[in-house]
Amino acid sequence: MAEPVGAGVRELVFALEFRGAAWALPGSTTKRRAKTTAPSQALSSVLGPEGVAARIEPVAGEHAVLESEVERRGDGTFVEAGTIAYGSAGAIAFETVGRGTVAPSPVAGCQRGAVIWTVTGGEGRFAGARGVITSNFTVSAAGEVVDDHFARLYLPS
Repeated sequence: MAEPVGAGVRELVFALEFRGAAWALPGSTTKRRAKTTAPSQALSSVLGPEGVAARIEPVAGEHAVLESEVERRGDGTFVEAGTIAYGSAGAIAFETVGRGTVAPSPVAGCQRGAVIWTVTGGEGRFAGARGVITSNFTVSAAGEVVDDHFARLYLPS
């Protein structure tokens, strides 16, 4: 639920884990497309003497769908722009703040990376949305993506 934070503005903070694929665009050595989905889900983190116990459980509800285009640079950075549709409620548009980064992970054959997106607009219940989404992801050699988002959106009341 979005909480009021000021005159005419509500703040919505949430996390989702997306899964899907990324692939090279035909004829380009630098551009890629990605499409991932996230079911409605409950995330939990319990801290204890053994460390952190984390769980993601699907719950009843709609899916979110992310579609984007990525342009990789030779220095391990990239820029990205796209949309995320949050079920039938509406969608947001986003673009990279600065550049994202991607590098080999400790897992053989996988890359890991992170990016910050600024929300440039929205439609439906997200009309007029602004805010920031952080993305922390892995990509396998086969193009399988696991992408964890933390969003802080500001919506007009």
